[in-house]
Amino acid sequence: MLQDKNLKTLTALHLKDRRVLVRVDFNVPIDGEGNITDDSRITASLSTIKYILESGASCILLSHLGRPGGRFVPSLSLAPIANHLSTLLDQEVGIAPPEFGSNTKKMVDRLRPGELLLLENVRFHPGEEDPKNHPAFIDFLSDLADIFINDAFAALHRKHASTYFVPQQYEVKGAGFLVEKEILVLENLLGQAERPFYAIIGGAKVSTKIGILESLLDRIDGLIITGAMTFTFLAAGGYAVGNSLVDHLHIDTAKSLIKKCKSKGIALHLPEDIIIAQTLSGEAETTIVSIEEGIDAGYIGADIGPRTITELQEVLGNAKTIFWNGPFGVFELEPFKRGTMEMAKFLSESKAMTIVGGGDTAAAAHMAPKWQKFTHISTGGGATLEFIEKGTLPGIQILK
Repeated sequence: MLQDKNLKTLTALHLKDRRVLVRVDFNVPIDGEGNITDDSRITASLSTIKYILESGASCILLSHLGRPGGRFVPSLSLAPIANHLSTLLDQEVGIAPPEFGSNTKKMVDRLRPGELLLLENVRFHPGEEDPKNHPAFIDFLSDLADIFINDAFAALHRKHASTYFVPQQYEVKGAGFLVEKEILVLENLLGQAERPFYAIIGGAKVSTKIGILESLLDRIDGLIITGAMTFTFLAAGGYAVGNSLVDHLHIDTAKSLIKKCKSKGIALHLPEDIIIAQTLSGEAETTIVSIEEGIDAGYIGADIGPRTITELQEVLGNAKTIFWNGPFGVFELEPFKRGTMEMAKFLSESKAMTIVGGGDTAAAAHMAPKWQKFTHISTGGGATLEFIEKGTLPGIQILK
């Protein structure tokens, strides 16, 4: 059960003969031919949708896709998602027009219990990302249903119209099953994580991870720094990093975090060796260097080396809890994917509780042959990090 009794979940609400507006996150990759290449975010909300329909309610789904900038962009239409949902649910899923006007309202009014309508990409309207200057858009969405449910965990850290302002207008509101599960997992991670607890944190810049790192230092036994962020820490330690990405404004921050780890007795692990190249491309020629050798000017660090892979797997062999956020290298490119792939395979087969922090890390985790063995792969990257840092999210607070 959720720790906060003020946050209602689906099973606590009377849904029969009601109209339910559900904010989902169907921000999925779609190729140039309109094919969905990864539907994991869609399937993650199926239990919520099915429960609502089977409870005798009608369901209106609301989602964003990409960054259309408040205007209609045909390639970012949710039409392919409506078609895919029709197949997954084995029932017709209508899609509303993009203008969020009277035609959409008519389609909503015609819905009967057990029927489903998908609204068009909510970011086609400028009011989604600029709600304070578009109150009429909030009023329009607030008039569509009797109940508001948020099942878009990955968007709960954003104060957008559909995640923050619209739910304020609903007297009856709550969390969908996906959001409930994500919160339960993270509450358990923060409050009852079995030790030893290791965190693997990566990313491009230290500045984006300061909050999560500071928060974790009071909970973890070991910290593994990975990804491009590695080179800011290596630079802080006096190692040569060549042309690798360095967050120069936060080298002192890295030095401070290194000192805090030492003072708290937290084992800090940086790579022993690095895969380097002159360019980040699929055809790049690579070399392995130790951090003691350093990276020469003109070369970029792009992945962890074999020695580091072996060392990290030994370090994590006794872990009871592992939180992983941030790939180990530029895994999208063949020359630099080995570190991430081998660590993803290892982590998926670990006996520890393994929590994957969404975003690119979730994409990497799904490439492991036994990815289903991860304890939990979150649907939200930024939302997961903010929840760990602050213990809640704006979109959760507003549902209470």
